[in-house]
Amino acid sequence: MTIKVGDTLPEVTFRTFSEDGPNPLTTGEVFSGKRMVLFAVPGAFTPTCNNNHLPGYLAHREAILARNIDGIAVTGVNDPFVMKAWAEATGGKDKLLFLADGSADFARAIGLDLDGSAFGLGIRSKRYAMVVDNGVVISLAVEDAPGQAALSGAEALLATL
Repeated sequence: MTIKVGDTLPEVTFRTFSEDGPNPLTTGEVFSGKRMVLFAVPGAFTPTCNNNHLPGYLAHREAILARNIDGIAVTGVNDPFVMKAWAEATGGKDKLLFLADGSADFARAIGLDLDGSAFGLGIRSKRYAMVVDNGVVISLAVEDAPGQAALSGAEALLATL
């Protein structure tokens, strides 16, 4: 079943990266008591994700946070080492929360997984953006095609806040 507006996020464990290495971080720890933006990418360093989707959130970060948003997180079906490298390579470290969903547990749990096996990618996440208030989805935009970031881009999200 695909998550929809009004649903509560399932309890799943992501991985983040700190000086101590990979660390678990649950959806409850990320979203409880906060109003957050979460956007998802099919893969770190892939063309649309790296050159279009993520840069918009960095460019519009302050404007998004000024709209009663406590933080912006990005998730992808990548391991925490790749997400750490992506955060550093894009200048997103300490600006966005990079959440590794290495086994696609979160993507599957919310019904937004994507089978990219035909392209050698395995199971990935669909591209989407959502606003989550205290663990409850209050807006959701899912792209029809993984190579597009029009509905889930920062500009589109900002227009809904």
